[in-house]
Amino acid sequence: MEYFAHHTAVIDPENKIGKKTKIWHFSHIMTGCKIGSGCNIGQNVVISPGVVLGNNVKVQNNISIYTGVICENDVFLGPSMVFTNVINPRSAIIRKNEYKKTLVKKGASIGANATIICGITIGEYAFIGAGAVVTKDVAPYSLVVGNPARHTGWMSENGHKLKFDKKGIARCPESGERYVLKNDKVVRWLNG
Repeated sequence: MEYFAHHTAVIDPENKIGKKTKIWHFSHIMTGCKIGSGCNIGQNVVISPGVVLGNNVKVQNNISIYTGVICENDVFLGPSMVFTNVINPRSAIIRKNEYKKTLVKKGASIGANATIICGITIGEYAFIGAGAVVTKDVAPYSLVVGNPARHTGWMSENGHKLKFDKKGIARCPESGERYVLKNDKVVRWLNG
């Protein structure tokens, strides 16, 4: 076994789990999941059948990741955040054939106790504030907060709020990388 699993973790058959991934206390990995290398699956996590996690995904404690969720590389899922996979759940009606896909793109962070309504895409390096309720797609590098979540700014790849000058240029205070804001979209300036 090239990954670590605490003795209280339950790992069903037919999963692919990458090297150096750690699965902690009382977590359950259900059948047919693909979990990349270097991931950290916290305590009391349930990963439902068919979920895909890229490399270096950090899943904090008390999270359920339901069928239909895909997280790309370097995604951070904060403590007790929530994914959904059905728009109109009812206990008496089986809706397994209605699961909606939710895609969390590379480098995105979702804060503690946030709720992600199914069927959306969270863009690269987006930052979802703690407790936010996300009901629609989130643009790359966007900072969203509140209920319902609303755009309040832009974030660097290192997780710092960006301050754009009159020319639409911002610099990350940690990395020094520059970003360009044009037509309400942010991209990292690859030449600087």
